[in-house]
Amino acid sequence: MEQPQTNKERILRLDDVKARTGLSRSTIYLNISNGSFPRHISLGARCVGWLESEIDAWIQARIQKSRP
Repeated sequence: MEQPQTNKERILRLDDVKARTGLSRSTIYLNISNGSFPRHISLGARCVGWLESEIDAWIQARIQKSRP
């Protein structure tokens, strides 16, 4: 029997977000504070991550914004 496909959301850690966006840690947190970057989610007492879909959407929005 075929299993139904589920949309599994991935959580990216800071190093993954930095690699995908090319932004530094300080720039990411500055942009979060001014509302221009997706907020992180808490994974534990001292651990955060970002939803991959939100980071991908942010990247796509930046691409679209740069196109005439």
